[in-house]
Amino acid sequence: MTRGTFSTEAVEEASEGATVGPDGAQLRRRLGKADLRAVPEVRKALREHLRHWGKPGRAETAELLTSELVTNALIHTDDAAVLTATIGPRGLRVEVRDFVGRRPRLCVPNADDGTHGRGLVLVQSLADAWGVRSHGVGKAVWFELNGDAA
Repeated sequence: MTRGTFSTEAVEEASEGATVGPDGAQLRRRLGKADLRAVPEVRKALREHLRHWGKPGRAETAELLTSELVTNALIHTDDAAVLTATIGPRGLRVEVRDFVGRRPRLCVPNADDGTHGRGLVLVQSLADAWGVRSHGVGKAVWFELNGDAA
């Protein structure tokens, strides 16, 4: 699934943190190999980044979906990843890029499997759009949220 509502131009800024790029405010974080401590840190940074964005509840949805993508990237690739969250004129786009070409699979969660297998189902259910884009090395899993939706 793809939808081209956001530009993919790079932000002219190499360090991590919030910047203003061609499309608007951007948060970028490098995530260490299999470092699950990054998940709450990313949630906190995203919460601050989205402090004045969207209708009530949209930032919380973005936080949930972002933690699902970050967790998936760190657990299922056993490699590093890069998070980019961009607030643009049409809403929010969050992308988690990893360096493993294996594409994620959407599966129906098993009730006996605890909390595993639900991440992409949540993304599919709650995001306005989502997808996977291949890169030369690895892939990016992304979602978009409209800030005005209830």
